[in-house]
Amino acid sequence: MSSRENIASVFNGMRDLVLEKNKRYGDSALSPLGCFSKLDGEQGIRIRLDDKLKRIANATDLRKNDIADLIGYLSLLCVARGWTDFSDLID
Repeated sequence: MSSRENIASVFNGMRDLVLEKNKRYGDSALSPLGCFSKLDGEQGIRIRLDDKLKRIANATDLRKNDIADLIGYLSLLCVARGWTDFSDLID
């Protein structure tokens, strides 16, 4: 496969993974239940990112799941901020 095809494959796979996790967890990242924490979705996602980065920093090996979680959380953060179109970033 070409680099372009591999890039498309990564993003297609991540799309499927994030959509499935969002379904399984009942959209909890973007619409948190709020029983114990009163943080909004964006702040909750930022905390999850901090936690994941700390775990990566303390680990001896970088795992596929770590990278997938970061991509997923960053994608959800984009949604929370309304950043769904990136055409303005293409030079």
